[in-house]
Amino acid sequence: MCGIVGAVAQRNIVSVLVEGLRRLEYRGYDSCGVAMLSNGEPRRARSVARVSDLDEQVRETNLGGMTGIAHTRWATHGAPVTDNAHPIFSRDTVALVHNGIIENYEALRQMLRDKGYEFVSQTDTEVIAHLIHSMYRGDLFQTMRDAVKQLHGAYAIAVMHKDQPHTVVGARQGSPLVVGVGVGENFLASDALALAGSTNKFAFLEEGDVIEIALDSVKIIDRDGMPAKREVRTVAAYGGAVELGPYRHFMQKEIFEQPRAITDTIPQSDSFDASLFGDTTKDVFSDIDSILILACGTSYYSGVTAKYWLESIAKIPTQVEIASEYRYRESVPNPKTLIVVISQSGETADTLAALKHAQSLGHKHTLAVCNVATSAMVRLTELAFLTHASTEIGVASTKAFTTQLVALFVLAATLGKMRGHINTKQEAAYVGQLRHLPAALNSVLALEPQIIAWSEEFARKENALFLGRGLHYPIALEGALKLKEISYIHAEAYPAGELKHGPLALVTEAMPIVTVAPNDTLLEKLKSNMQEVRARGGKLYVFADADTRIVSEDGIQVIRMPEHYGALSPILHVVPLQLLAYHTACARGTDIDKPRNLAKSVTVE
Repeated sequence: MCGIVGAVAQRNIVSVLVEGLRRLEYRGYDSCGVAMLSNGEPRRARSVARVSDLDEQVRETNLGGMTGIAHTRWATHGAPVTDNAHPIFSRDTVALVHNGIIENYEALRQMLRDKGYEFVSQTDTEVIAHLIHSMYRGDLFQTMRDAVKQLHGAYAIAVMHKDQPHTVVGARQGSPLVVGVGVGENFLASDALALAGSTNKFAFLEEGDVIEIALDSVKIIDRDGMPAKREVRTVAAYGGAVELGPYRHFMQKEIFEQPRAITDTIPQSDSFDASLFGDTTKDVFSDIDSILILACGTSYYSGVTAKYWLESIAKIPTQVEIASEYRYRESVPNPKTLIVVISQSGETADTLAALKHAQSLGHKHTLAVCNVATSAMVRLTELAFLTHASTEIGVASTKAFTTQLVALFVLAATLGKMRGHINTKQEAAYVGQLRHLPAALNSVLALEPQIIAWSEEFARKENALFLGRGLHYPIALEGALKLKEISYIHAEAYPAGELKHGPLALVTEAMPIVTVAPNDTLLEKLKSNMQEVRARGGKLYVFADADTRIVSEDGIQVIRMPEHYGALSPILHVVPLQLLAYHTACARGTDIDKPRNLAKSVTVE
């Protein structure tokens, strides 16, 4: 994986392809490349640096043409070196880019070696290029149809052949691919954002589709080999969202966009109406007796937070599982369980696979919490709640996480109302708290100067421990994740009550202990845990609500939160943890928006 752009046009299209890659940089990548059909021959430029370096190569070599494909690669098979960068060629005839993983590539590679093909990369992608070359009989579209039958795994593919200079053929299975429709030109991409400015008309391919784009035509067949039509929609591709503006990094910009993103996500209704989740919600919610949340990474932590809300507000048993683990264990399906899947992109491979596995077990009631209305996840689920975080460029999620929390709180309150566990007065109180949330967040963002002072101390550390209790334990987990993602400081999070069961052995003067300290029912217990740290020489950095009576003194530094926010407190407390990670990474000089080894949209297992 990570990003694909392809085009067939009546103009030199190379600048569109390179700009498409630039728009996909936020997804994370190790190398990039572009290939054009030029004077009947495929030519390419590849780089293990940034897209800007690739752009310089393109200009210096006068690479251009009217048919081309481009790619940003996040390494899976083979190191991030030029020979492994896409596009991959086969005998200077076929040029191909690929997202995903081909699970049977070793067997295919041996078969192709036996046919005389020489492999120059360590990628699984090269087997696809050689396979297509070996099977080509004058019709690239038919060749792709035949070739994908031999591929096991996940893929989005775009390929061109020198004998068909005005054609690009694609296929998708388990990895997203969209077609952009223009006038006298057509496009393929892994994300509509890549084509912002070139077209706003898109069709979203389904699992198993094979597609051919030409100057004035788009031809699609489905997984059964039947001609298929995919609805062409006018979609705003968020072109303006990739502008940095006055901020140093996109992550900083997105942290400060959270009040607006939350405002846009909060329902405008004065009540928690079931219709917020879809037309059939009332029937679905009346038929369930439990919830299973499936998600990965930051989205998993939002699910863990939601478990507290769903069980305390809606009184409904809730489990939360890491999606990549769920599908590989034997579980006991309950047809009255609501499966909730959470993903920023709606294309997260492990979460999609877990959703399909749950459906195969007979789970018919499904709900997606997602930021992309056109995503595979939204199309696959019975119900959906769309967050309105807009495009999130930074790999480390911020506004996507807090808007997910808003969505999940609305789910808990809606179920609580339907199940008779919150009355009209409580409903009005929750609505009021949600409406005030953006203003409260602005007050938290005003703490940035104090957090910068802390970050200068953290930048000199190599380890950190995060503590929280109850509803705020998953917020501590999220804070530790943010710090390790972008500053490369090793960070762990624990429920504070677990200190004496092992983590206390790590506590020394060199180990900063970040503590989330809201004024809730567990505050006194948390204070005792903090004293355990102080007694062993640990230094505490505490985000404390104003009325906790926790003050700065020897061994404790305190940043005071503006107000206690009850059940919605986690949404406020995670923001200073985001800022701490961000400014610590700034002080260490890391690549904040594109941290090493990570990708924004995880479209492979």
